[in-house]
Amino acid sequence: MNAFAQVRAARKARRIPQLLLGLTGYGAAVMLLVQSGLGAASWNVLTEGTARSLDISFGWATNLISLVVLVAWIPLRELPGLGTLLNVAIVGFAADATATVLPNPQGPLAEIGYLALGLVALAFFDALYLGAQFGSGPRDGIMTGLVRLTRLPVALVRTGIEVAVACAGWLLGGTVGVGTVLIALCMGPLVGCFLPRVAVRLPAVSAPTRRAPDDREETVASPQRSAVCEGRGRLVEPGLHDRCSAPRHEPGGHA
Repeated sequence: MNAFAQVRAARKARRIPQLLLGLTGYGAAVMLLVQSGLGAASWNVLTEGTARSLDISFGWATNLISLVVLVAWIPLRELPGLGTLLNVAIVGFAADATATVLPNPQGPLAEIGYLALGLVALAFFDALYLGAQFGSGPRDGIMTGLVRLTRLPVALVRTGIEVAVACAGWLLGGTVGVGTVLIALCMGPLVGCFLPRVAVRLPAVSAPTRRAPDDREETVASPQRSAVCEGRGRLVEPGLHDRCSAPRHEPGGHA
């Protein structure tokens, strides 16, 4: 769905709060992983390195990178949704707010606890805001745009992006550790587990109809249109001639 269709779609009373909760929780989960000191997700490694290099907060670095990435959508011809824009506005500030109240972990057990809790929370809140169906985050748009332009496999493009940003973040002073590897391995399966349980099911939109020249109805929304056999209500796929629903074509004519 494009941004306008996302906003017009039904069940906004649930979808909008779910989107806001998902983005806020995502920012808090990111800070849990960063505070663990055991390594964060690759994009967060870049954010941490950027924050240290520019002497700004982690949240402001998150917002800055999100804006830069969003600008990169333009040559990739990606269109942001409401969730994309709110991701830029909310996640960084939620991370900074969490940092002000989250105590530093004391000892290896606390660090492991932060890592485990942060990983599960990150996957859950990621699924929560994706399941609201208001579009993906800015960083996912880079991946989908490159996949479309290069026609390379999704796994190859995503891995290349993750490795590149993690290396850039490490060079800037970000922390790469066991958590970085663990997140890369576990995020996909965890999000895949949570997403079906929290995704908002939107009602199907009926296709508009038009009256064909021979007074038959046919749908116009789908590329594979079906004709309605008048008087019997039976669907006939286009190209399949039926005595009561489709005129016969003379040899050499176009179907």
